[in-house]
Amino acid sequence: MEQIMKNFFLFLSQNKTLTKAARKYGLRFGASRFVAGETIEQTVKLIKELNSKGLAVTIDYLGEFVDNEKEAIERTDHSIEAIKAIGCEKLNSQLSLKMTSMGLDISDELVMKNMRRILDAAKEYNVFVTIDMEDYERCQKTIDIFKELREDYDHVGTVLQAYLYRVEADIDDLNSYHPNLRLVKGAYKESPEVAFPEKKDVDENYKKIIKKHMLNGNYTAIASHDEAMIQYTKQIEKEFKIPRDQFEFQMLYGIRSERHIELVKEGYTFRVYVPFGNDWYGYFMRRLAERPANVWFVLKGMFKK
Repeated sequence: MEQIMKNFFLFLSQNKTLTKAARKYGLRFGASRFVAGETIEQTVKLIKELNSKGLAVTIDYLGEFVDNEKEAIERTDHSIEAIKAIGCEKLNSQLSLKMTSMGLDISDELVMKNMRRILDAAKEYNVFVTIDMEDYERCQKTIDIFKELREDYDHVGTVLQAYLYRVEADIDDLNSYHPNLRLVKGAYKESPEVAFPEKKDVDENYKKIIKKHMLNGNYTAIASHDEAMIQYTKQIEKEFKIPRDQFEFQMLYGIRSERHIELVKEGYTFRVYVPFGNDWYGYFMRRLAERPANVWFVLKGMFKK
């Protein structure tokens, strides 16, 4: 049943009609549990609140699969606006983004132009930018663009997904760039030809790449709500005497919030992934797919007076 629900929500996440309806009706139906708000002003307020608790943040102006140049430029402008807000308010926050929002599917020239605008602003305001990894179809292109940008910018990282067979080779391939990587299990529906279909295999591969990247001496963000992965990372830290300024834990806003604070109190860097904007639908559906128990919380929120 859980797998059926997961596939159902992943299917809904790609429905363009529902995406447009969600933009129109705003953050209803429980999405506000996982999304900070629709504006950067609302998001800045939340970041300050999280920072006051010792939590670092990365914000993501939601949106993906943009298919026209005008919208890609608008989303780039919003990202730059967010960077300026982080810098001017002196917030402990980074920026995450999806390159499909910046024109990845339109043209190489457009996405590179937009990414360089963003990274130039980020350099000016001393803000680190993480390029989110999307589905397998866009994986190699994302890595190629990251490599090109990494030649000119130090303050940029990307994401690798443990459920892909190729991920260990990608870790090796990127090692010479000394990359700051966020390591995740992966949240897209992929073919068994390119991704592990069984959770146990994904978990083992996740452990493998956590260890490999940490022992390579590169900065590692372990982005998982799975307590077993947190404990595994602590084990690697102790066994190989990894300094705590070489890695951090990350979780999504609205999930396991009490654990965020506990890890900070234990002396670890902890970063909350905080999405904002009105294009929240696809992100929200993937959160429900990852943990169907969230559905009950949402249903209660919908009918609560």
